[in-house]
Amino acid sequence: MSRNSIEDKILHGTTTVGIRASNGVVLCADMRASAGYFIANNNTMKIQKIDQHAGLTLAGGVADAQNIVDILRYHAGLHRVEKNSPIPINSLARLCSLIFHQNRGYPFIADILVGGYDAQGPALFNIDMFGSVEAKPYVTTGSGSPVAYGLLEEEYSGNLTVDEAKDIALRAVKAAIVRNIGTGDGINVAVIDGTEEGFRLLDDEQKKAVIKL
Repeated sequence: MSRNSIEDKILHGTTTVGIRASNGVVLCADMRASAGYFIANNNTMKIQKIDQHAGLTLAGGVADAQNIVDILRYHAGLHRVEKNSPIPINSLARLCSLIFHQNRGYPFIADILVGGYDAQGPALFNIDMFGSVEAKPYVTTGSGSPVAYGLLEEEYSGNLTVDEAKDIALRAVKAAIVRNIGTGDGINVAVIDGTEEGFRLLDDEQKKAVIKL
């Protein structure tokens, strides 16, 4: 299978957004899982908690992505036990890259955003199925990403707060829902910051307080 044909499979359906703010990271994603023009699931959780200080978004094959989540959670937990400290976000991103690279003969069909808050502050990385890893101030994946990028590029600035980033991320995914058939059925958003609470998903009332969904 060629690189282009594999990427086409990843890009068909889904919009995920990650934004690195000055005081944390925001991860946002729609809830539709599609197979061709068939809506396979309208309540898919594409944002996953890895540790109290780290999370990721999933685009692509559910089984492949969940396998990666399980591996990252295991190593994050092991690091806490052995080092008595949270694993650095860039280490999680490199580990994710290594997983993809080691399986390049039978590649995982997935595109991952890893974000979180560690001793170095907020961090956001995009890892594609070929193992490429890039630190990003903001990034979007999936078939709705061209629409989402239009809004992100217009409104992102380096001094955004988490509250401002939540608004932009939600509006970017909402714009993709309006204009992309593979994106829809609601939005989930998570905030990860340096507070004791760390990773947290916003409930419906908290999302409605930010933007009319």
